[in-house]
Amino acid sequence: MNIYQNPDRTTWPALVQRPQLELEFLDSSVRNILGRVKKSGDAALREFSQQFDHVSLDNLLITEPEVNEASALLTPALKDAISQAAKNIELFHAAQQRPLLQVDTMPGVRCWRKGVAIESVGIYIPGGSAPLFSTVLMLGVPAQLAGCREVVLCTPPQRDGKINPAILFAAQLTGITKIVKAGGAQAIAAMAFGTESVPRVSKIFGPGNQYVTKAKQLVGEEGVAIDMPAGPSEVLVLADETANAAFVAADLLAQAEHGPDSQVMLVTTDATLVRNTLAEIDRQVEHLPRKDIARTALANSAAITFSSLQQAVAFTNAYAPEHLIINTKNDEAVADQIINAGSVFLGAYTPEAAGDYASGTNHTLPTSGYARATGGVSLESFMRYITYQKISPAGLRLLGPIVETMAAAEMLQAHKNAVSIRLKDLVWR
Repeated sequence: MNIYQNPDRTTWPALVQRPQLELEFLDSSVRNILGRVKKSGDAALREFSQQFDHVSLDNLLITEPEVNEASALLTPALKDAISQAAKNIELFHAAQQRPLLQVDTMPGVRCWRKGVAIESVGIYIPGGSAPLFSTVLMLGVPAQLAGCREVVLCTPPQRDGKINPAILFAAQLTGITKIVKAGGAQAIAAMAFGTESVPRVSKIFGPGNQYVTKAKQLVGEEGVAIDMPAGPSEVLVLADETANAAFVAADLLAQAEHGPDSQVMLVTTDATLVRNTLAEIDRQVEHLPRKDIARTALANSAAITFSSLQQAVAFTNAYAPEHLIINTKNDEAVADQIINAGSVFLGAYTPEAAGDYASGTNHTLPTSGYARATGGVSLESFMRYITYQKISPAGLRLLGPIVETMAAAEMLQAHKNAVSIRLKDLVWR
């Protein structure tokens, strides 16, 4: 990790930058993939599966026997863990349901707002060396609660052409039946444009690497909604002298092992904690199966010491982390000062990994500083809120002159007439 002590504010913009590929190469590469899928459909998906996943596919869709076989391959302990996590996620997201909002803004003028499920949604689940079956729960559960009519799940196949059984079990648990063997930017293209096997969806959810994130951004330009630009994972640990260096190191490594383009940050008021944490990282990383990935991510990461907690908090808000662990004295008071973060984990015994899997909050969160402007996935992410209004004759007599005056001032005569013609009609009633 790169080490900094009391960096001047003028250097902060550079310090909060995330690692990324050459943007020109990334953009052109993803545009090519999107164009080929849009033109050739399933044939392009098969070609990309051969090119990127090194597997030849006859059928892009998962069959019911494959789903049933997957369940039998999992241990009872894992199935129980997934089921309990699903219940926790369901409890937290079900509590987000809003009652119908009705307001009489004036006598005879009633306005209301109602949530309606998005009819068709797409879910992207990263696979490969780390198949994120937990993300199936994070997206499938709220989609089910919202009442989405059609849910399409895309995830890359393994070398044997199959999908990780835990992903299939989680999909079955959340009622998802349309499962496609496709990953990367090509999967985003399939859900955005539709193919012979993959229906076109209205909104796409799910995290991924920079290719997936770029693909989501580009299809957003063509009228397909996305949850957010959820790219490579990141965590910032805000800690003081009370923090346990072994805990801090474990939390940093938990994110570093996601991928070589992940980023982890330690922000602290204690230089001794930095030294002890780095020593712990060196010790713990040796025992990780994904240690080479973690080391690459650590090279793009930093440990920063500030002379005051106030400065440390200010830098944290400037960074706007996807995951923020606050491991300090008075952690809740410190949390009250945080204005930019995707999800916050308080205290020494609240590892970010708990939120990744089973505490109940959603782990699909804004990365790359987008937490300055948007939050993570929630039940409302799968819904649209439609507003309604109904005006009685008495209400129009009150409201109408206001509208007439404003429309005339904006020189929109037809707007004014739409009210005036009704008011004249009411004179004769």
